[in-house]
Amino acid sequence: MLTFILIAIAVILVTIGLVKLVDKFIPSKFKPVLTIALWLLIGFLGYQTYLSIYEPIQFNKLKNKRYKTVITSLIDIRDAQIAHKQVTGKFSRNFENLIKFIDTAEYTITQRRDSTIIDEELTKLYGVDTTKEIVVIDTLGFVSVKDSLFKNSDRYKNMMNVPVGKDGAKFKLQAGYLEQNDIQIPVFEASVEKNVILHDQDPDLLMQENQVVSVDGVNGNMLRVGSMDEVKTIGNWPKNYGSAE
Repeated sequence: MLTFILIAIAVILVTIGLVKLVDKFIPSKFKPVLTIALWLLIGFLGYQTYLSIYEPIQFNKLKNKRYKTVITSLIDIRDAQIAHKQVTGKFSRNFENLIKFIDTAEYTITQRRDSTIIDEELTKLYGVDTTKEIVVIDTLGFVSVKDSLFKNSDRYKNMMNVPVGKDGAKFKLQAGYLEQNDIQIPVFEASVEKNVILHDQDPDLLMQENQVVSVDGVNGNMLRVGSMDEVKTIGNWPKNYGSAE
């Protein structure tokens, strides 16, 4: 882009120089046509230079707005998946089951307390009452997952839909296990490609966005939360878009 701008400015300057040369050396009968043509060329190149600066600015404004909207949905998916794992021990593989879980599941509210009881084996062994310390977990009650995460909102029922970009687009949801030290650890990933979010934007700018490698940008060609390759539930966006954790 910068190269194009520099070339355009150089051509404009050369064209202005040509206008002056035409005015000085070209016969009078040819001057009007050539002068008008050259000024039209200057106007065209100036307009193209303006667009080359203006369009990326507008693209970034729209991109940032859409990304923030999509990230809000990814955070909802992440929160729902974490709740699913807390209650069931695993992540959901599809949105239908995840939504059903939110509608029906409950958290168990517990309280841990220390207690002292008779150690029967040691009491028999020594012939005197011997005690031991234990941890008792009391169940205090239950709370709805839906009320805990979404309160009075039912937006979770549409969490599979990408809220901006291509009409009818859905988030891709995956879940499974990673093996670490002979232990199967649950993992999940929810994602959407940038091509879906920005499908109606300039192809060249979109191609550049898909190749972003930056500390303040969303690297790669998609927005996602979680990972099928690592044990993590964070998103791949930087802090300027909101907390990824």
